[in-house]
Amino acid sequence: MNRKPLILITNDDGLHAKGIKALTDSVRQLGDVLVVAPDGPRSGMSSAITSLQPLRAHLEKEEEGLKIYSCSGTPVDCVKLGVSELADRRPDIVLSGINHGSNAAVAVLYSGTMGAALEGAVFKIPSIGFSLLDHSHNADFSYSTKYITALTRQVLEEGLPVGTCLNVNIPKGDNIKGIKICRQTSGKWENEFMHSKDGSGRGVYWLTGEFVNDEPYNEMTDEWALANRYVSVVPIRIDMTNHRHIESIRSWESLLG
Repeated sequence: MNRKPLILITNDDGLHAKGIKALTDSVRQLGDVLVVAPDGPRSGMSSAITSLQPLRAHLEKEEEGLKIYSCSGTPVDCVKLGVSELADRRPDIVLSGINHGSNAAVAVLYSGTMGAALEGAVFKIPSIGFSLLDHSHNADFSYSTKYITALTRQVLEEGLPVGTCLNVNIPKGDNIKGIKICRQTSGKWENEFMHSKDGSGRGVYWLTGEFVNDEPYNEMTDEWALANRYVSVVPIRIDMTNHRHIESIRSWESLLG
């Protein structure tokens, strides 16, 4: 029997975010969809998991070709639970997003959206994280739909190397020029905290800051692609070993004789 592909979807903005609905609508034509998403916002969770309390999942909606669950955990918890417990068969692809805001450059390290995509890669399932450069609650995802559908279809057809997923960022608005295959931009966040006081007059710190791009004119990077109105596609992998550096520190094995 020829069954449709099973598409597992999650996000880090929560089940009721506009982005996850747009993602679900973008790919329903490509297969059966299982949504397992946090019951509230979980931004900045990276690859965090819940270990000190039980997870809860609640079936919110079921119709032909679509099941939607809310989950009390993190985005990675949602992928784990979806693959291991809630799916009736092994998912053919894991999609995360559409995130409200960029996950380009070093943001990939903190992103719950990309933590979920990387978890899909841990399960050896082709996975993609999608983000739109618009933090607005009511962001317009309409211009991103065709790119999401096309990239998902391509990965379903061709797959990805084991342990690799895609970090896809999409410019806000129309006039998008196309797709650029890129690498992650080198840079860092500065002035990351704003000092303030709470209602009792005690000091508190709010996360803020600005991204400083170390290579703003490098056309091989995701930040350049986005600044020039391209969808950036960066392949990333779960193996973070710096393979080139292994031999240069091999002599350290004899440090203690």
